[in-house]
Parts: sequence; structure tokens; C-alpha cells
Amino acid sequence: MAKLSELRARNAKPGVHGDGSGLYLRVKPSGAKSWVLRVQHMGKRQDIGLGGFPADLSLSDAREKAAHLRKLARKGLDPRADRDKVKVRQPTFADAVTEAHSALAKGWADRTGKAFKASLDEHAVPKLGSLRVDAITAADIIVALAPIWTDKPVMAKKVRARILTVLAFAKARGWRSNGLPDARELRTGLAKQPRGGNFASVPFAEVPQFVADQLEKEPATSRMAMLFAVLTGARSGEVRLATWEKIDLKARTWSRTADDMKSDLPHVVTLNDSAIAVLNGMAPVEARAGLIFPGAKVGKPLSDMSLTRILRLAGRTETVHGFRSAFRDWAAEMMPTVPAMVAEMALSHKVGTSTEQAYLRSDLRDLRRALMDAWGRFVAPSLSAGGGNVVQLPTRAEAKGQ
Repeated sequence: MAKLSELRARNAKPGVHGDGSGLYLRVKPSGAKSWVLRVQHMGKRQDIGLGGFPADLSLSDAREKAAHLRKLARKGLDPRADRDKVKVRQPTFADAVTEAHSALAKGWADRTGKAFKASLDEHAVPKLGSLRVDAITAADIIVALAPIWTDKPVMAKKVRARILTVLAFAKARGWRSNGLPDARELRTGLAKQPRGGNFASVPFAEVPQFVADQLEKEPATSRMAMLFAVLTGARSGEVRLATWEKIDLKARTWSRTADDMKSDLPHVVTLNDSAIAVLNGMAPVEARAGLIFPGAKVGKPLSDMSLTRILRLAGRTETVHGFRSAFRDWAAEMMPTVPAMVAEMALSHKVGTSTEQAYLRSDLRDLRRALMDAWGRFVAPSLSAGGGNVVQLPTRAEAKGQ
């Protein structure tokens, strides 16, 4: 009876794993997997390599090939010679995605690797997955990208680049001899994307009224997360995954590790009075552990759409990410004495040339704190010291008891 299943084969650890009847799956310390058949021919044992897994041979393919070669050996024929006559099956695009991710992700941040695989599985594999990787043309890629090219232009460009990365990987492995489709050829076959591609933002002069309107409503988790994103200039994903363990209310900081950040660099956010008021309204001191803005399911974060929904309920058509642009516009127009570098660093953007970055030893935290404090007073004066009549936000528990 066979000892391996497709799932066990894919999850096999380094070593040799038997499938029965002389068929083995060898797994190198690097994670590379290959099939080996052990047979007797002319009184001598032969170990015959059949091909890699899963790119060359699936489990069922390996069993079929092994059965054929065992039959030849029983007849006294040379199974190795027969194997060398057979061309190994070319991998499909889905196989190549798996192999490329397994090999390349070792040099990426965990978040980058997951995004690479998830985006291709969702937007490319359904159309390209069953095609042989050596036969994919520009026309095939255009068919895969067309559904998202204008509706999700930012994601579409990422998927296009990742498809080409997989094809380049396949060419390097010898699975593809043709050159990569030209990016200009791909653009010619697709509709023109919306101009710019920047995230739509609320004009900064309208942000204070938006925040004031939200403060008058029930302090739902998604609404508080939305406000925290506005007040800190953080990205939606960073807010939704924020945990209490990285908040220091005494130091008034929110520290994110490299794994938390799009830039793959650690970043410390200075918290203004308004942001701290939001945090204090989320949970009592004794319950501050884990996610600050938990979703409906225990231990799970809010979905990205939950924050967008707050904007839509307010009649706004902009994006959550656009509040970062609103902050940047405000800093440029209303805080002209503050160096532009300070606002860029507050948004966790890289600043300066590589040479300038090498000499920049400070994160300009004091300047960033002054800027973020001013932003808090501008957009949420009722929550800021020195910003008018200060309002104490009710906790969610208090709001439910009203």
C-alpha cells in the first residue's frame, strides 16, 4: 500500500520517504524534492532519478512512471536507458508559481512572500495555472490581467510583475526557452488605466469635520480603527494588526518591527493626545493584550473593508490610505517651517539618496512628535490638550451600557 499522499509529499521534511515498491521521495536540506526508483537490473541494484516534485512529476505521475520502469526491469530491459528516452513533463504555471515562491521567498520578508503567492493564486493561477510554463504568451497574460487592470490598477501592476518573475524563474530553471513577454506589448493589449493611480484622499481642510462627525457616533471598533489611522498617518493594515504589546503610553510611542512594515524597516510612531484618547477608549488597562482593534472573530483582525465601510457610511468616496496624502498636503501647506523630510519620515517613507541615508543617524523623533501633535490638534481639537474643550471618549463597554 502506498505510504505517501500528495499533501504528505508536499509537506515532507528533509530525508528519504518511501512510497512503496521501490519508489522514494528524496528531500534535500534546501527543501528541493525529487523522485528516485530503486530496481534490480541484471542482478544489480539501480537507483534511477525520475524528476523533481512537483514541477516535473506529481505523485501519480511518479507512480505511473515507476510502474513502467519496474515492468521493463522484470523483462530484463534497462530501465535507465528507457528513462533517458522520455522527455520530462514541462511544469505548468501553477507548478512554477509554487517552485518560484519556495525558492525566492527565502530572501524576502515573510509578508512579501505571502503577498506574492496570494496575489498570483487569486488573479493569475485561475487563468494561467493549467498552461505549460514554456507556452505562455503575452496574449495569455493579457487575458489574466484584464479583469483587474482598470478596477484594481495598483494590484494589476503587481500581478503583472509577479507573473514575469515566475516566467523568468522558469527560464532560469530551463523550463522555458522563449524570452519574457515585453511590458509594452502587454500594455498595448490592455485598456488605459486611470490616470495617476494615486489613492483618492479627503482634502485636508475637510478632515477635521469628518473626524468630528465620527466622534459623535457609536465608538465601534472599525470606527476607532479608522480614527487611529487618521491620527497616526499609518496604513490600514498596520492599524488593523496593531497590538497592545507595541504601545508604550508612558513614552507615547507605537513601535513597529520590520515585519510589520511595508518598507521592511522598523518604525516608531509618536502618539499625539488624540491617538492616545482613542487607545484609552478601546479597552480597560487590565484587558490590554493582543489586537487593539479585534475583528468579530476571536483573535482575528478587522478586515480592510471594515474601515472602508466607515468612509462609505459617511458619504465619502476616498480611500483610507488617502488620509496619508491628506496629512502630507497639510504638512506642506500649513507647516511650511517643518522640513519636508520630517513629514516623510512620519509616514515611514525613505528619505534622501542612499548616501544621505547612510549619514542620517537620527529618526528626527522630536520633530516628528511636534508635527504629529499639531496634526492631532488640527483634526481632532476636542481630543487634544490645548485644542479647545477636551472630550473624554467613552470606552466601548460604557457606550454599550448607554
